[in-house]
Amino acid sequence: MSESLNIVSFDVPFPANYGGVIDVFYKLYWLKQSGVKIHLHCFTYGRQPSEELEQLCERVYYYERKTGLLKNISFDPYTVSSRKSVELEKNLLSNDYPILFEVLHTCYLLDDPRFKNRKKIYRHSNIEHEYYLELSRSEKNFVKRLYLKIEAFKLKGFEKILKHANLILAVNARDTEYFRRKFPKVKSVYLPSFHPNISVSVKEGRGDYILFHGNLGISENYEAAVWLLDKVLSKISYPSVIAGLNPPAFLEDKVSKVKGAKLRKSPNEEEMTQLIRNAQVHVLYTAQPTGLKLKLLNVLFKGRYVVCNANMVSGTGLSSNNTLLIKDHEDQLIQAIKDCFVKDFSASSVKEREDSVAHFKNQLNAQKLISEIF
Repeated sequence: MSESLNIVSFDVPFPANYGGVIDVFYKLYWLKQSGVKIHLHCFTYGRQPSEELEQLCERVYYYERKTGLLKNISFDPYTVSSRKSVELEKNLLSNDYPILFEVLHTCYLLDDPRFKNRKKIYRHSNIEHEYYLELSRSEKNFVKRLYLKIEAFKLKGFEKILKHANLILAVNARDTEYFRRKFPKVKSVYLPSFHPNISVSVKEGRGDYILFHGNLGISENYEAAVWLLDKVLSKISYPSVIAGLNPPAFLEDKVSKVKGAKLRKSPNEEEMTQLIRNAQVHVLYTAQPTGLKLKLLNVLFKGRYVVCNANMVSGTGLSSNNTLLIKDHEDQLIQAIKDCFVKDFSASSVKEREDSVAHFKNQLNAQKLISEIF
């Protein structure tokens, strides 16, 4: 095939080292494998142009994200107004290919009359106003908390622009139903996030520590780590590791006070993979049921036993089994971890895991994406 597609990304999607850009990068990879010619448009604010992206795309365009206080003085959300670009508009108008807008932050052109006859696809990551409001509740800095609340309010109003899309691709089934109810004239399809894993690669046997990982610079994740340290890990005698990017100082202090707990600050990709593959139990917790957590997919494809709360798997189609234990009360989480810590991960456990994640295979989802767009 030789279909062509514009993709507008909120950030430079390489290196693929945090949730949102992981979905974008591996989507690019699998579309390339399927013969799609990609014209990638991405906003820069700290990340450099990438040779890896040049190899995956017909052409890569970079646009400076216009940050600063003045961009907050707008009826549009700051995440949207800071990504408006005349150059982007010109480049998209220079061809007639479909346009895939990655997350709500890139969607300001959906209602532009110049694009009325173009096929426009919205790729959802979270129900953004819910996500930002939840972030505001866990943010400790007053100014950041106020910004997040204002941004949540603006995002809720801005979301109505999605009625101008031709297709919505949601990362979980729960949010797919949300969009079907809110925008009944727009086709909404469940398409799980793309991820680095080709197949399940879980090591048999037994590890000797519990792992929680995530981008620790985000309040959702460091608050989850604090909750687990206070409510769960401090009440278990087994060693535990908290790992991830940019942990705040107060989290370092918290970890140091929990017996048997260690912090791994900003491990590189290889180190993170080894931490995941060698752990005995992965404990995951989130207060937010929206989106699809990429760290969940990572541990399901690479890690042994997974213990998490129901919010972590909301809308994924995943259910409890012998290798994935879904518990909500702290006492249940503690008991599940204790039960898993003393069991080998067997060949039959690997098979059970393979069966449970079959619908997350990138190859299948790339073909589904292509059939929906073209």
